[in-house]
Amino acid sequence: MELTDTHAHLASRQLTGETESLLFRARAAGVTRIVSIGTEPLDSLCNVELAERHPGVYAAVGVHPCSVHEAGEDWLDRIRGLSMAPKVVALGEMGLDYFHPPQDGSEPDEWRALQRRFFETQLSLALERRLPVVIHQRESSADVLAIMRGVAGQLRAVFHCFTGTREEAEELISLGFHLSFTGVITYKNAGALADCAAALPLDRLMLETDSPYLAPVPLRGSRNEPANVRHTAAFLAGRRGISLEELARATSDTAEKFFQFNGES
Repeated sequence: MELTDTHAHLASRQLTGETESLLFRARAAGVTRIVSIGTEPLDSLCNVELAERHPGVYAAVGVHPCSVHEAGEDWLDRIRGLSMAPKVVALGEMGLDYFHPPQDGSEPDEWRALQRRFFETQLSLALERRLPVVIHQRESSADVLAIMRGVAGQLRAVFHCFTGTREEAEELISLGFHLSFTGVITYKNAGALADCAAALPLDRLMLETDSPYLAPVPLRGSRNEPANVRHTAAFLAGRRGISLEELARATSDTAEKFFQFNGES
């Protein structure tokens, strides 16, 4: 069995010094590939270096909407340069976040406008580099969708940690996008979301941990790590009425085609 964790933050300070043990436990759980996600230029560099050192680890590079205030004036040149590294498989995570307050003390409208500029610039870079994108949206789905409609059919995009409605999911899929689900679907109050994940086509669905956040049941409340994607996979397999092995194979195949780990289309 081969599972893929399509979204983890291996360079997070919460995981400092534990890469070897985390990857050992991931392999023991059947997780053979991990995409480690960047949130700003320095963090993205750390993820590229992790990917270069560890088989089965790949990197995404980009600026998270909550990190735009700390990206630096040369952020675009730095992200463009990092995007050329051999094991970079996506740009991101990028998007809009209206949940968290402005990190630089600016007014909310200015904060949102700055996020939007970073988001649209990174989408343009993705088109230039022909790389897929990892999308973050939090309390901003309408604005994110309006922007993403403009690039539908031009690039591959995955909406990570999807927590929206079935109707929203179906619209995103109709536009050609992918959805990725975390351990949130295992939570007691996430019945509708779990039903949504159980109903979607497997060729548009991926799994992630968002480590070190959002640990699935039975580990909810603890620090998350890539090995725990197996719990989410087992839960979803049960909801879909298929074996864990079948779900692992299908979601990993989808991740392979989306990220093109081996250069395949």
